[in-house]
Amino acid sequence: MTSGSFVRNLRRSVSPLELFFDLVFVFAVGQLAHHLHDELSWRGAAETAVMLIAVLSTWALTSFDATFLDVERPLTHRLVLVVMGLGLFMNAQIPHAFGDRPWAFVVPLAAILLLADVTAAVAAPTPFLRRHYRRVTAWALLSVPLWLIGASMDHGPRLGWWAAAALVDMAGVWLAHPLPGNVLSSRDLTFDAEHMVERIRLFIILQLGETVLTIGTAISDAPVEAATVAAALGVFVAVVCLCASYFKGGEDILTLHVKTTDDALLPVRHAVSGQYSTLAGLVALAVGAELAISHPTGHGSAEVALLLFGGPILYVITQAWWYYVSTGRAWGARLLGCLALAAAGVAALWLPPLVSVLLLALILVTLVTALKRVHQRVLKTMAAGT
Repeated sequence: MTSGSFVRNLRRSVSPLELFFDLVFVFAVGQLAHHLHDELSWRGAAETAVMLIAVLSTWALTSFDATFLDVERPLTHRLVLVVMGLGLFMNAQIPHAFGDRPWAFVVPLAAILLLADVTAAVAAPTPFLRRHYRRVTAWALLSVPLWLIGASMDHGPRLGWWAAAALVDMAGVWLAHPLPGNVLSSRDLTFDAEHMVERIRLFIILQLGETVLTIGTAISDAPVEAATVAAALGVFVAVVCLCASYFKGGEDILTLHVKTTDDALLPVRHAVSGQYSTLAGLVALAVGAELAISHPTGHGSAEVALLLFGGPILYVITQAWWYYVSTGRAWGARLLGCLALAAAGVAALWLPPLVSVLLLALILVTLVTALKRVHQRVLKTMAAGT
């Protein structure tokens, strides 16, 4: 073991506090969907993406903090509670951030970024981790002024400043916050990878659950008619299939890969990075489902086509990317599924929303059926190689 390593003698289960923390951040799913639905335009999509990146970056940074610093330590425990409170207030302001409450969104965001990073830079258990979190703090010192400047701007230019800040935060998470001549070496760091795998697993479940709640609100607001009920059932089947695409053997591949790889941090980093497009896909699907359920027998439209099929494509292609870069397996069927969804999305321009929903459900059921066999085959091959 290298001198920079930090090893836990026993794998620690996900704590109730961490699960509670995740609930605060999946609350943003409904808020982001609400904003996109109300601002259904390319600019509205860009605004939603910027706020989504802010939400996911704070979740990712704090989740790694809780693992590296051990959430059972009193200091880490208090840090997570404070971030929860700030995050709840920040997420509540999502519908108003590009309106009349930019500071109400940005101030808690900046506080989270600086508080979490500085605390970890001081309190991390090894010099190796403290050096890493000093790099993370340097990245935060670059993005926070951009967030603050954007909040001081009018609605028009605010998007540009905040987009720049969001890209800095997302790039930091993706690249592990490197500085010139000073980067994180994953192989020099041993950590509780299985714990983070479980965090990701639970976070995906919560995202899917919040998506169901958002769609449920659309069902509640729609009239009880045959076409509406059929559209609602079709959307429900689609969400169930997205869940099954990972939890019917896919998560076992991730768990086994993390246990057997020489660099357990790298696939976990990839999985956390993939949460940006995963959440974006679910938000898009929720809004597309709301449009389809509210007008199931209307005319096809570009908005319904992009959201209803583009959301699942983002979700599934993120999985394909992870399996490709991490294991080199179980990605081909997902890519074919994305191609089928893209073709159906083109057809949806001319199809009634109800027909589009049923076509979406059919493609995803077929994909999940194929993936079940693919996962079984991959797990058998991986187990034979261990």
